[in-house]
Amino acid sequence: MEAWENAERMNRKTILKLCLVFGLAPCLLAQTAAPSQEASCSGTEAKTHVVMLGTGTPIIDPERSGPAVAVVVHCKPYLVDFGAGVVRRAALAAKAGHPELRPINIKIAFATHLHSDHTSGLSDLFLTPAVVGRKAPLELYGPEGLSEMAKHIRTAYAPDIELRIKGLEHGDPAAYEMKVHEIKPGVVYRDEYVTVKAFLVKHGSWKESYGYRFEAADRMIVISGDTVPTEAIVENCQGCDLLIHEVYSLAGFKKLPEADQQYHSHFHTSTVELAELATRARPKLLVLYHQVFFKQPAESLLKEVQDNYPGKVAMANDLDVF
Repeated sequence: MEAWENAERMNRKTILKLCLVFGLAPCLLAQTAAPSQEASCSGTEAKTHVVMLGTGTPIIDPERSGPAVAVVVHCKPYLVDFGAGVVRRAALAAKAGHPELRPINIKIAFATHLHSDHTSGLSDLFLTPAVVGRKAPLELYGPEGLSEMAKHIRTAYAPDIELRIKGLEHGDPAAYEMKVHEIKPGVVYRDEYVTVKAFLVKHGSWKESYGYRFEAADRMIVISGDTVPTEAIVENCQGCDLLIHEVYSLAGFKKLPEADQQYHSHFHTSTVELAELATRARPKLLVLYHQVFFKQPAESLLKEVQDNYPGKVAMANDLDVF
């Protein structure tokens, strides 16, 4: 069996000899083993980049899945938030040329806060890749309360998990675990490719809501999460390569009832506010996500920012790459 496990490393002539001796089955094994391996990482693939797996809000839009941003460093994915649709979006990104985002490769995720639109994909992110072959627990980092959320999800699916592990599927027990790290501001994660710093932002009445800064060898990326304009974002960007920030249309906001205006002004950032903040943060590229359009065209929201900010701005859509 060891020969068959290593067959994909052998040259074509050696594999052909094995097939002639042992029959067709080893050939099939060698051919099917390769796609299951993680992607090699070299050249342009090794560069740090971001794939927008979800740019939406609680407003149901089939073109925008729930918030989920994949930061990929040296072909290793780190997920920020896990809104509805995250697993299917990751699979679609993998199919579109980013094999590192095959769901079984997503093993580390960071939650900005525990609003449902940012976390409702957690059960899917936990369970579905485990079913199809993730070989490790899901590592989660986020605010207080994330441990309880993960515990209750696992409890809710306990019969399913037991059957998948002990039944005919012979599932990997390690894959059906979540390791949760409830964080405080500061460096919360570090490996050979990236250092991740969490910083508090202001998202209405939430006790804890975080933004994240990813520092890789070639790029620095700051992700706001949900927030009103917050000085911590300016301090953590300071010329960063990418600032990925939530935003709402000010023109649309002005047409809302007063109660709705009260909510959004205490929880989110308007186009004009973001323009002022980005002017001081000085990102090389400002990326708009979690956009609340208030029935305004996307082009109008983008123009509201551009009219007040001299730097480069991009409107993020699901599966965009930066």
